[in-house]
Amino acid sequence: MKTYYLAVDIGASSGRHILGHVENGKISLQEIYRFTNDLDKRDGHLCWNLDRLFAEIKNGLKRCAELGKIPKSMGIDTWGVDFVLLDGKNRILGDTVSYRDARTVGMDRQVNRWITSEALYARTGIQKQTFNTIYQLVALEQSDPESLGRVQTFLMIPEYFNFLLTGVKMNEYTNATTTQLVNVKTRTWDTELIEQLGMHPSAFGTLHLPKTTVGNLLPQVQAEVGFDCRVVLPATHDTASAVMAVPGENDIYLSSGTWSLMGVERMKPDCGELSRKLNFTNEGGYDYRYRYLKNIMGLWIVQSVRRELNKKYSFDELCDMARASDGFASLIDVNDASFLSPRSMIQAVKEYCEKTKQPVPQTIGELFACIYHSIARSYGKTVAEIETVTGNQYPVLRIVGGGAKDDYLNSLTARYTHKKVLAGPVEATALGNLMAQMLADNPFSGLLDARNAVGRSFPIKEYTSD
Repeated sequence: MKTYYLAVDIGASSGRHILGHVENGKISLQEIYRFTNDLDKRDGHLCWNLDRLFAEIKNGLKRCAELGKIPKSMGIDTWGVDFVLLDGKNRILGDTVSYRDARTVGMDRQVNRWITSEALYARTGIQKQTFNTIYQLVALEQSDPESLGRVQTFLMIPEYFNFLLTGVKMNEYTNATTTQLVNVKTRTWDTELIEQLGMHPSAFGTLHLPKTTVGNLLPQVQAEVGFDCRVVLPATHDTASAVMAVPGENDIYLSSGTWSLMGVERMKPDCGELSRKLNFTNEGGYDYRYRYLKNIMGLWIVQSVRRELNKKYSFDELCDMARASDGFASLIDVNDASFLSPRSMIQAVKEYCEKTKQPVPQTIGELFACIYHSIARSYGKTVAEIETVTGNQYPVLRIVGGGAKDDYLNSLTARYTHKKVLAGPVEATALGNLMAQMLADNPFSGLLDARNAVGRSFPIKEYTSD
């Protein structure tokens, strides 16, 4: 009889339930449920609809029962930095505002009044991103300090869903590090930073590592979905899960999805000044590894333009048009703030080219050639920075996640980075989620054993710069 594990992987635009099991030393996956995740506009802010998302989590669990494939355990991962605040009666305080909302504009200057960027990086090791949790909390303190003072529990998004499923409140290490409120040396919440925000440190619970059991489903949840199972912490930050599934060690990795996260796995953080100036982050990983990486805007720009075109063209068709315009010379800085959440991504790209005195793309092919080459150029620049700051040379770049399917971008990446590119697996985040559950249940002896199983289980495609 097969032992199933369930990964609930929720991204910024969609979520899915994926069942996994181990057979003959290989990991098999089955997607059983998929749903959309759209932002709502409330009181002028972009917010997550947590009630709808939790209903979809339960719908996917019901699907397990319908299929007769009851998981031994389940785990939930999501994006980072966003959070839920609860009062003493476990009621949500305010709206759960998205990191893409503009409320954090200028909040870095507020933080700099009581701690410099250099000192904050030395304490947390986390790169400056205007949407980090620390800036979101400062924005909330500016707009609603009374509510902030009533907070009794701080939970990241997946932790809140775990609470709804089990009744247990439990904070998880990898996601907590994205808040810029975890001390990089102690690997615990930085109480001085939290107090500076006007919050009670008691609202922030003990940080637990992936593999930790949260609890079993509440009786009312069991009755609704039709079974009971354990809820286990994966690396609840999606990138931390994706990095777990990289089928190799000591290579540069690129977790390629809406965001591109490029870096290396290290056992010690680097909070030096060069690292800060290059804007690298030391996010927490499995078993206290560090994900030393940089955020790159990546496929968010591609996805946004495709949506503006009413999804008239498939990604393959867009790549074909880009190839046909491969000689178009204009390039953009994909990490420029103008591309984070513009009203029109097409217009933002054109305005950037015009502002920088480059030819403005006129056709869809030119537009996507500009975007794809710009993303790949950013990858090349980041690879060079990684090798400079670490003092190491890395001959292999491994791409995991949805972007591993993009032949055109992967070919460009090999060209701009001058590395051998190995692409796959595609379902890295769900795989990493499942791997944490499997490691808790002992199908694998350790992380390297599980990573080797990933390499055996899924196709890997090679690209070279030749």
